[in-house]
Amino acid sequence: MVDWNRIAKVYAPLKAGSIDGTDVEPHDRAVWRAMGARYKPNKGVVGDPLLTLYVARLNPQTTEDKLHQVFSKFGDIRRLRLVRDIVTGFSKCYAFVEYKEERSVVRARRDADKLPVDQHELFVDFEQERTLSGWVPRRLGGGLGGKKESGQLRFGGRDRPFRKPINLGPGPGPERGGGGGGRDWDRGVRRDREGGGDRYREADWGSRERREDRHRGREREEHRYRDRSRDRSRHRDRR
Repeated sequence: MVDWNRIAKVYAPLKAGSIDGTDVEPHDRAVWRAMGARYKPNKGVVGDPLLTLYVARLNPQTTEDKLHQVFSKFGDIRRLRLVRDIVTGFSKCYAFVEYKEERSVVRARRDADKLPVDQHELFVDFEQERTLSGWVPRRLGGGLGGKKESGQLRFGGRDRPFRKPINLGPGPGPERGGGGGGRDWDRGVRRDREGGGDRYREADWGSRERREDRHRGREREEHRYRDRSRDRSRHRDRR
């Protein structure tokens, strides 16, 4: 709990697959695959990783010129790469933008995130592949994203940070029912159950008596209805 952070400082597939970063067993096969992966960053990627932004959720029709137009508003761009399929040439809907200055990176990450471009809201964050130790990409079961439809959600990133875990470790028990610690609560329950006036039994008997009263009332109403119908039939017969 001491070193817990909402954002992952080091990438661990098992933690990334957990909503609060405390899982001890993988909950899907992709996590198993990511744990066994030995991934090395692409050596063909050039540029300063500390000055590079990852831009995702692009419209498939968005071009390099459009991205350059949008991100040049935050500072001077050194490189911009829209990732495309090597066979079809179609956009894979994510890109990398490298700036010349750190302040431009910070400004673009802050202001360009969720910015609508071609009817799509962008997701913008720092590059993870070369800056986050232990990084495993999405195609190998890792990453820090995912869709709910696939059931392979990953946590610890800007888009879906870890939730603060509930501390269930040893120590004084939490207050329950607003009265004292765990031991005091147990003692109170024991006294109630063993004492002369058993609350649970009284409540149980009270509810049982109410049910019996309702049952008797229904029987009385049924008898009255039968008596009335019998009197009416006798009155018709006399006529």
